[in-house]
Amino acid sequence: MKKLLLKNINQLATFKGKKAKHGKEMSDIYLLNDCCVLIEDEKIADIFPSQKLALYADKDVEIVDCSGKLVTAGYVDCHTHFVFAGDRSDEFNMRLNGIPYMEIMAKGGGIVKTVDATRKASEETLIKLSLSRIKKALSYGVTTLEAKSGYGLDTETELKQLRVANKLNNLQPVEVVSTFMGAHAVPKDFSSEKYINYLIDEMLPAVTKENLADFCDCFCEKGVFDAAQCKKILTAAKLYGLKPKIHAEEINRIGGADLACELGAISCEHLLKITDKDINRLGKSETIGVILPATAFSLKENYAPARKMIDADCALAVASDFNPGSCNTQSIPLIIALSNIYCNMTIAETLCALTINAACAIDRGGSRGTVEVGKNADLIIHNLSSLNELNYNFATNSVEKVIKKGKVVFEKDY
Repeated sequence: MKKLLLKNINQLATFKGKKAKHGKEMSDIYLLNDCCVLIEDEKIADIFPSQKLALYADKDVEIVDCSGKLVTAGYVDCHTHFVFAGDRSDEFNMRLNGIPYMEIMAKGGGIVKTVDATRKASEETLIKLSLSRIKKALSYGVTTLEAKSGYGLDTETELKQLRVANKLNNLQPVEVVSTFMGAHAVPKDFSSEKYINYLIDEMLPAVTKENLADFCDCFCEKGVFDAAQCKKILTAAKLYGLKPKIHAEEINRIGGADLACELGAISCEHLLKITDKDINRLGKSETIGVILPATAFSLKENYAPARKMIDADCALAVASDFNPGSCNTQSIPLIIALSNIYCNMTIAETLCALTINAACAIDRGGSRGTVEVGKNADLIIHNLSSLNELNYNFATNSVEKVIKKGKVVFEKDY
């Protein structure tokens, strides 16, 4: 039985439990000072005060000296689109010059441009590109992340994206959780209704036959799929065993958040245009709201009303939304800074949103997201002494070491 012992932890900052934290619960953080964590066979076996360290003396234990540092659970990036090919840097600069995103899409840019590049890319090329992106995510402390498809919009390429996402789990340590998002846009050679039927009749059976995804997501947006169309897709997906997610109220408020609550979706994501009525319903539901502050920053949009949502008892997660168009960043430090400074979240709430709530938003709260006995040993050792320094050193990467399932898988090379 392999054992790893983290000693000389100045502060361990974590939450407890397997379920998402709502409202005030997002501030119920446990701060343990001067402690140690014992790991056995990929799981956390014990957490104890440093003065009891001598009781755990064992020549078979590998020691990691945290040297008075902060330790947290590994981050969970619960909303990304990182399996893609191509470049859209021109669009970023077009938006900075005042051209709206939806106008860019109407001219053949946006998602459709990435679709063209991803269709042409081989599986081997997508794996190579994706491995580079995961390596960067790991350097920011991400130990689990979601990968949405949606840059195929045909059966062959959607399956290719999802196969790549699944193969990545055998090629590197970060766990990749897959979401089928064929309903990301309407391809140029289809009407919306014809494409929805194709998605339901051909794509969904193919995805589930190969067991390639846990979730199904839809882009509920004006000019893409309306709420009724998303309901049709997600209802069909549930029959195939895929849990529903929804891109909701990003550019226009058209009922996506309301639909998420109606369907019992595991999450609704973006929420820039969410209304007070939607917030109140979300706060009474088990659906997790996922906010993506770096996307609002990139699009120069108002941020999701996180403070209002937390005060209304919503469960919130925070994620990167890393994608080639609207949010080309993987920087968790930037996301922490935006969450604190512009979304008015506290550092405790932000840590909750990046760990246990994010884990629950991809149905992994039972095994990770907190530092507790019995959970996966997914941990970050920060080059900081306390949680208060995490946002004080804003937009600066504090990650010194990352442990995934009891193994040191990243160490900063100073």
